[in-house]
Order: sequence, then C-alpha cells, then structure tokens
Amino acid sequence: MKIQVNEQVVEVADNTNIERLLLQLDKPLMGSAVAVNQEVITRSQWESYIINEGDNISLFQAIAGG
Repeated sequence: MKIQVNEQVVEVADNTNIERLLLQLDKPLMGSAVAVNQEVITRSQWESYIINEGDNISLFQAIAGG
C-alpha cells in the first residue's frame, strides 16, 4: 500500500506498524517522533498502531543543542 512519509510516497506492506516502518526506512527508534495525519503517536503505541493506505506520516528526529 502507498503512504506519504515527509511528503514522499512510500510503499509498505499491509499491516505495517510504525516501528516496522521506521526499521524499513532505516530510521532510529530512539530519538524519533512520529505524527500520523497530524496526530502525534506516542512511542508506547508504535507497535500496535497499524498504518493505513493513504496515511500522511511525519517523522522528526530529536536534535540536542542549546
């Protein structure tokens, strides 16, 4: 199925959860934040949150600084 990740079309398997998506995209699990259709999904929900066809996903990386 096709979804959008940071405004890029990405093909993922049916029943893909957020954790699997991050692994597929070679993104770190630690220090990442995810929003699906402009709703932030907490880290504790990643394994159970199933992505749907057409979802618009935003991935963010935590950046340390000061």
